[in-house]
Amino acid sequence: MKSMLIGALMVLAGAGWGVGQEGATPGGGLLLDDFGDEVSALGTRWEGFTDKVMGGVSELQVRRESSEAGALLHLSGRVSLENNGGFIQVRLFLHRDRKPFDAGQYRGVELRVRGREDGYYVHLRTTRTVFPWSYYAQQFPVQEQWTLVRLPFEGFAAENMLPGAPNVSRLVSIAIVAAKKEFPADLYVDSVALYR
Repeated sequence: MKSMLIGALMVLAGAGWGVGQEGATPGGGLLLDDFGDEVSALGTRWEGFTDKVMGGVSELQVRRESSEAGALLHLSGRVSLENNGGFIQVRLFLHRDRKPFDAGQYRGVELRVRGREDGYYVHLRTTRTVFPWSYYAQQFPVQEQWTLVRLPFEGFAAENMLPGAPNVSRLVSIAIVAAKKEFPADLYVDSVALYR
């Protein structure tokens, strides 16, 4: 049912940043992914990685699963602070050529999630975040039942860089992250969108 609804809401891309289709949400937002296909609505793919890129030992499992509501992304694993680590994540580039994406017409990021524990964040990267350890972050809560979470762009804080808000007209990627404490991550994501 969800796939049929999303399919009915698909519109031709027209923002000048890529070829393919965008998914429109009922409120006029932009659906980035509902995990029904191997690629996002932008034609890009999620990629998972951990703090092992810098010597950490955190463990990550990422898989697409089906539920009664439709397809979803399941991020799980163990976040460890050993060896200066402390994160696992899945990242989506917002353009196939990694060019800037203009999200200026939207107010923030919308996720439909459920899980356990806390310690989950959305990270945004812009053309200004040139170093791997620099990003804009906002924590979000999870519950055991499905919850729609809205994260306004002005709530994202600069991490490991000069302070300031992200320039959302120059976005490069979005990531869903479990981080900053030792815990068993277990997060289900039903959809990721930008809302108006």
